[in-house]
Amino acid sequence: MHDAVRASLPELQAWLPWALGYERSVAHRFVRDSASAWNDGRAFDFAIRLPEEPDFHVGNISIWPTSVPNRIGEVGYWIRSDLTGEGLGTEVTARALEIGFAELGYHKIVLRIAVGNERSDRIAKRLGLTYEGVLRDEVKVGAAWLDHTAWSILEDEWPGIRAQLIEQGVLRSR
Repeated sequence: MHDAVRASLPELQAWLPWALGYERSVAHRFVRDSASAWNDGRAFDFAIRLPEEPDFHVGNISIWPTSVPNRIGEVGYWIRSDLTGEGLGTEVTARALEIGFAELGYHKIVLRIAVGNERSDRIAKRLGLTYEGVLRDEVKVGAAWLDHTAWSILEDEWPGIRAQLIEQGVLRSR
């Protein structure tokens, strides 16, 4: 994971606060905290790997509850810069949506994407999420506050979108 982050640091630092001042200890802390978050049901973090290169870290994707009573979750991810634009983000995000609805029982799943991160906006559009608007000054990265676009999908929308994604080859039928 550390090597993947280092290879993508300039791009990650534009959007993600944890990437500023990144050191190997940040990766160690993430792995340690991820295990306890998983056990507590606070977040479910997954490493992204290629089947043909299982030791090569491509990025991470996470899904976590934002409102347990309302069954709302959020997905966040990053893909190493030298592999963006190849459909991996779309594929893993679709799989995270599937987990969120089928296994975690969410009613709604949200993606918040920094304004200007057009590749991630394209993923949300390709997956059929609904654009809900702009969240102002949502995340502070360094000295700058970043606005975020909000995208969502509801559980009753998922079956139709899932069928389209299977037809397109983005998801496999399970």
